[in-house]
Amino acid sequence: MKKIYTLAIAGLFAGASNAQTAFFTPTTYRGAFPVTDLTPATDWTNGWTNWNPENTPYGNPTVTVSSNITTNTTWTTGTIVSLQNKVYVKNGAVLTIQPGVIIRGDLATQGTLIITRGSKIIAQGTSSNPIIFTSGEAVGDRAEGDWGGVVILGSGRLNQPGGIANIEGIAVSSDTEYGGSNDADSSGVFSFVRIEFPGIPLAPNKEINGLTMGGVGSKTVINHVQVSFSGDDSFEWFGGKVDAKYLIAFRGLDDDFDTDFGYRGRVQFGLAVRDADMSDAAGDSNSFESDNDATGTGALPRTSPIFSNITTIGPKRNGTVTLPTGEKFERAFYIRRNSALSIFNSIAASWEKGIYVKDAGTTDNFSTNDSAVCGNNLIASDISKAITVDANSSQSFYSSIFTNDNNDSTKTVSGIAWVNAFPSSLSAAADYRLLPTSVAATGASFSDAKFQGMVTGIAESIPAVNKVGVYPNPATNYVTLTFELAESSKVIANLYDITGKLVSNIHSSTMNSGVNTIEFNVNELPAGIYFANLNTGSLNKTMKLVVSK
Repeated sequence: MKKIYTLAIAGLFAGASNAQTAFFTPTTYRGAFPVTDLTPATDWTNGWTNWNPENTPYGNPTVTVSSNITTNTTWTTGTIVSLQNKVYVKNGAVLTIQPGVIIRGDLATQGTLIITRGSKIIAQGTSSNPIIFTSGEAVGDRAEGDWGGVVILGSGRLNQPGGIANIEGIAVSSDTEYGGSNDADSSGVFSFVRIEFPGIPLAPNKEINGLTMGGVGSKTVINHVQVSFSGDDSFEWFGGKVDAKYLIAFRGLDDDFDTDFGYRGRVQFGLAVRDADMSDAAGDSNSFESDNDATGTGALPRTSPIFSNITTIGPKRNGTVTLPTGEKFERAFYIRRNSALSIFNSIAASWEKGIYVKDAGTTDNFSTNDSAVCGNNLIASDISKAITVDANSSQSFYSSIFTNDNNDSTKTVSGIAWVNAFPSSLSAAADYRLLPTSVAATGASFSDAKFQGMVTGIAESIPAVNKVGVYPNPATNYVTLTFELAESSKVIANLYDITGKLVSNIHSSTMNSGVNTIEFNVNELPAGIYFANLNTGSLNKTMKLVVSK
């Protein structure tokens, strides 16, 4: 029986568990940003980001923190912290950082902040007053790897022996352990935060990342985080199940989004922007790099996150940039070592290669039971190899997973038509929203089984009766809902907008068995996409309705 979509609003459908796991916001557009409306409201980078931290003056520290935090501590608004040494928040302590606090990492002592298992960080900035972790160096002297970074450790499951591991790049101790059995663990809140110039080599080839998450659980809140000029990866997840929204990886050295050791969270709305003069000489620089573990075993839980609505812009930018000799840039999506990462509704442009699924185990994850899916992505045609063939698979395998899941490599960078993705300087503010003419303005879909029960406002169900319809569609004035009842029932009909917000209660009364109709007027509504929901108790059906003007 064909699946349809019903609004996952409390009380509107049976199966509350779907509502509890909803995360993804449905979009019609691909990539991280919608079509511009010429106001700041639709640009989620507005207000809290910084595209030129090399030249931003930060004040002198007002306090020095150089030893471990073992009791509940608050850094108050207006404080400028000099972070020296490896500072562990431990013994169950909570570190609260108020909006506007600036933390300047010390180069000489490799300043690093580590939130240990069982402890928490409550770093809740605002769009107008973000929390800033940055270099302790002066304007003109700042560079990637000026200090350590932020490390958050939790008790979520991972696939390492015994379920426990030590975070990489730091001398092993009980304070570097992460993992356990609690995927719903909370390490606190990390929201409206900038992390600038992290990734210092703590030992040769042992850098840490901008934001490192080890075994972080799903009750941790992570959103609106910008990592700039990282000396290693911008974001890296090791196991755990934390979700995240609105992430920016800006001019990092190694990978933008790296997933390992059984990470199974969900990420939506992410932006990556690369600099042609910054790649990792010690290895490949990719936008995504994903492994199940270091040797590609089938250890469980398997690395299987779901990413949607990512915009990744590689070093070639709009095609006018010639890459320097010796650069190590590679792929937009590098999925290997038995990973089952899925990526949907995203845009990759200006990279040398697009999707590379490597190794036999990884190939099997894409071809068996769709445990991994790449769907509805736009790989701009400036990429010379939209799909790279591995020795363990064939071109036909890639063609199958690529075309069957509605990926597109025929469109150009100019066809994507960002408002202003390529300012004259990488340090200038850009606008990554889409123009109405963009080929990415449509084409997103959340109908894959991977999204079942996870989409805010929409969940899958099976129709209880036939002959349910809405017409005309698109509509400009009057709309008619028609349906057939097997028996007399109370009927509730509501209209919702694309975000799941109630627009109007259309009808609420008992109706007789047989064919029924409900008429309502949409003349006063703005043009756009809506959902008409019909609830009879036994039937809960939602139909997409387009209002045009």
